[in-house]
Amino acid sequence: MTDAARRDELAVSLAEVRERIVRACVAAGREPDAVTLVAVTKTYPVSDVVLLAGLGVTDVGENRDQEAGPKIEAARAAGATPRCHFIGQLQRNKAKSVAGYADVIETVDSVRLVTALDRAAADRPEPLGVLVQVSIDGDVARGGAVEDDLWRISDAVAATTTLRLGGVMAVAPREWDPDRAFEQLAVRSAGLVERHPVATAISAGMSGDLEAAVRHGATHVRIGTSLLGMRNLLR
Repeated sequence: MTDAARRDELAVSLAEVRERIVRACVAAGREPDAVTLVAVTKTYPVSDVVLLAGLGVTDVGENRDQEAGPKIEAARAAGATPRCHFIGQLQRNKAKSVAGYADVIETVDSVRLVTALDRAAADRPEPLGVLVQVSIDGDVARGGAVEDDLWRISDAVAATTTLRLGGVMAVAPREWDPDRAFEQLAVRSAGLVERHPVATAISAGMSGDLEAAVRHGATHVRIGTSLLGMRNLLR
């Protein structure tokens, strides 16, 4: 597929996704510009990142350091300036690498990871954005803070000068109704805002459940398939 054809394809999908976000915001009584689209570009080529930037997409999500670092560097070298959200589980030994190119880490779920990121971000010109990943169902195997860990982690982030606490992130468990999941996340977010008033961001919702996420206050939705298509159809 030529770049021009791919750009046209992305433009159509982007318009459809943006319209879904607008409709969801109107239904929830929210302003459409209250929700930021994060294009999940993991497994997609750097050319897609550049094309999306040309279409006005300012935020992209990546989940594997070995893929994300070179891709973001190449996109920026090509003139795109995407705001990179790291949305994968992050090992502490990758903290320095990811802190070198990411603008936001959405999956911080332990105080030990906060400590590693604090050290890794020491040389950045501006603080590294952090969202605390919340476990909706309490299954630690899926990642995410459970119970009072949210407060311990958020307090640890707020105590640093190299990190900036933005809010919370979660993925709805597959077996849960999305409204139930995101309602619980909204409760945790409200508690966090009481403790840290600046931490108002809620990253929630993907291609299949963005409407439910917006209903419950999502400020960022992470969209992959609905925007970029099925990866195996692009080869």
